[in-house]
Amino acid sequence: MAYTQDELKQQVAKAAVEYVREGIIGVGTGSTANFFIEELAKVKHKIDGAVASSEATAQRLRAHGIEVFDLNNV
Repeated sequence: MAYTQDELKQQVAKAAVEYVREGIIGVGTGSTANFFIEELAKVKHKIDGAVASSEATAQRLRAHGIEVFDLNNV
């Protein structure tokens, strides 16, 4: 069975979330990061929040109820 690129990115995002530990994490920008944020929202109780690499990522994190910290304050 051939997977689409988006399906592969979703699988990567699900696998990456398994490595999330307590504390504050850094989240990048792009389509794979967007899939990661969707998965991260399911386990957001495990983290204190995130540092975003772009305003778009910060907005997406906030939209999913994940607190966003400024890198200079972490």
